[in-house]
Amino acid sequence: MDVPVEAAAVLRPVLPTLADEMIAAIATEVPDYARAMEGNFGQVVRLGVERALGRFVEEIEAGGGGERRGRETYVALGRGEMRAGRSLDALLAAYRVGARLAWRRFVEAGVQGGLAPDAIYALGGAIFAYIDELSAESVEGFAEEQSAAAGERQRLRRRLVLLLVSETPADEETIRTAAAAAGWALPRSVAALVSSGPAGDDAEVDAIAARMARRAGEDAIGAGVDALACVLLPDPDAPGRRRGLDAATEGRAVALGPSVPLVRAATSLRRAAATHALQAAGRLGDARFAAADEHLAALILTAEPALAAELAELRLAPLAALADGPRERLTATLRAWLDRPGQVQAMAAELGVHPQTVRYRLRQLRELFGTALEDPDARFELALALRAR
Repeated sequence: MDVPVEAAAVLRPVLPTLADEMIAAIATEVPDYARAMEGNFGQVVRLGVERALGRFVEEIEAGGGGERRGRETYVALGRGEMRAGRSLDALLAAYRVGARLAWRRFVEAGVQGGLAPDAIYALGGAIFAYIDELSAESVEGFAEEQSAAAGERQRLRRRLVLLLVSETPADEETIRTAAAAAGWALPRSVAALVSSGPAGDDAEVDAIAARMARRAGEDAIGAGVDALACVLLPDPDAPGRRRGLDAATEGRAVALGPSVPLVRAATSLRRAAATHALQAAGRLGDARFAAADEHLAALILTAEPALAAELAELRLAPLAALADGPRERLTATLRAWLDRPGQVQAMAAELGVHPQTVRYRLRQLRELFGTALEDPDARFELALALRAR
């Protein structure tokens, strides 16, 4: 600070009346504070004004090298604005009003006190730089409180998600209380949207879920559940809901569970997780989005992997004794025949062989499988076995 030390003695007598003038000017010029200045908030602002003016003069007396005190006062003012649900606009406007009035009064005092013009100019620069510092401290307090509020909100929403997707459902009153605390309106139906995150990093998975929820819409909530980023989408059948999911995915592979009543949210998550596992294993192609409702057959086959493997082993046993080449050719022919029974020309086109070759292979399959190829139930099980295999 380039203001001469002797300026402090000139300015100090002005401080008591200047504080009163600042409070009155702020109440008049900052509409958001007009009524607030009458209560406890007004007392806090008055304390802040008095400390700010005192601290400014003390720094002049110390030649700009004194210990900075009172920082927490202005950080607390910023926090208070966040807690009151206001933006920082009003507080920063109040700082500007104070700076303008302080500059005017300090100039008057400096002229009357015989300060040199250079000292008065330096004083002007110092007061505005000082107010900028106070503003920055309040901005910091506002940001800290905002971050804390966001963290607390996510903690409450994470608890709510875990309650909703628990395999042992919480009672209705517990859900309602948790939803009210998290600021979430209970919908009639939900669908779970899941994606994976870094293995072993629960905090990052939780953060991914929170980001996906924000992108999916204000009414979506997300949390990490069993190493998956899980988002609960309210009223998923609403018009345009699925089209809006692209923005939520951040380019990740995601799976969507079925729309279910809220009390069955765990079911939607379970289906979404199973679909995502198929997706991750490459069983659903390379699509970045997979809806469980569109892959029910695959989900049924993978619900009991051991049972599906046993079905494949038993029903396809006639092919097991063949060498690799013949087995693969007859397996492809069997699949084509089950997909297009009796359509020899279409099968030949699909397999890339002559129709006569198809007829030859079909005779081989009938020798191996016998009457099973003519039995509807047996054909159904063969089709399942091929898909399970």
